[in-house]
Amino acid sequence: MNDLLTRLIGRVPPVLRNRYLIATVIFAVWLIFFDNNNLIERFRDIAALKQLKRDREYFTNRIEEDTRKLNELKTSNENLEKFAREEYLMKKDNEDIFIIVTEEEEKKNSARDRRRFLIFQEP
Repeated sequence: MNDLLTRLIGRVPPVLRNRYLIATVIFAVWLIFFDNNNLIERFRDIAALKQLKRDREYFTNRIEEDTRKLNELKTSNENLEKFAREEYLMKKDNEDIFIIVTEEEEKKNSARDRRRFLIFQEP
């Protein structure tokens, strides 16, 4: 049995019998696959962080835009009326509304239904 083990170890190249190399390989495998902070999870976390930064920038810009629009609506009755007519299709009793949506606008704003329309007043 001892002779068999000696022959098997003798067939392994000397470089692979180096205990420091073996310890380094085991350590690297442990870090890459088994540790709580392994490299695979680290790359996923980095990608998630990049996505969160992009989302933060988007929502910051969106908040600024909405704040500006809200300020416009609070300060001007004309803007408030325009907003109500465009977003909620409100109209006066003597008006007809025709909604015109171009293909270009439909593709561009498919996520948010933007409408262009004309208001005609009856004489």
